[in-house]
Amino acid sequence: MSEEMIYGLHAVRSVLAQRPQAVKRLLVVKRADERLADVLAQASSHRLNIEIHTAQSLDALTGQGLHQGVVALVTPLGPMSEEDLLMRLGEGDQVPLVLVLDGVQDPHNLGACLRTADAVGATAVVVPKDRAAGLTPVVRKVAAGAAETVPLVQVTNLARTLRALKEQGLWIVGTDGEATTPHHQASLTGPLAVVLGAEGTGMRRLTREHCDLVVQLPLRGAVQSLNVSVAAGVMLYEVLRQRDQA
Repeated sequence: MSEEMIYGLHAVRSVLAQRPQAVKRLLVVKRADERLADVLAQASSHRLNIEIHTAQSLDALTGQGLHQGVVALVTPLGPMSEEDLLMRLGEGDQVPLVLVLDGVQDPHNLGACLRTADAVGATAVVVPKDRAAGLTPVVRKVAAGAAETVPLVQVTNLARTLRALKEQGLWIVGTDGEATTPHHQASLTGPLAVVLGAEGTGMRRLTREHCDLVVQLPLRGAVQSLNVSVAAGVMLYEVLRQRDQA
């Protein structure tokens, strides 16, 4: 079975906490670092073999990624399917909150969105399989461990998935700068899917047509739009604010 690379302190800590059995090799730089000592203690508690490497060898392995002195090679955790997501929505008593990203290609943006989704307790993040970022070492590093806790769902047909979410009782709310309803005036307390478009182009026409409501994030300055990960944070925390006050 192929191995997947995870690097960076937060990302490796998370996989050691969530899936220690998946870690096949743990590569670390030998140095006096309290943060690294915490990772080593985690690994030792799971009786994992630890390999000592130079910083230069980890630089080469990660393609100059910000590995912070630690790399884990793990059994891949594949993305969740649409069917898995629909089953998950029916489990437990949590009010569903799904973040849908329509064609976000920047791995840093996807990683940041996963991190925010984890922070607000979102059910999952949905992305298309084609022409969109998927789980990569860079995404996992930026997500700071959230890639292990928030399911990423890759779907072949985003419009079909939105229809399926509607059938599960979710309200589909998209974001667009040309919408007339400010985001804070929309009711976001029920089962919900928040849809954000790609960098620069926004939501595709078919995606927008499947939204029950489209809202705008008010802009008072000179910029015309927000970075997609920032917009995701604004929307998801507005959901959290309304639910906390409901």
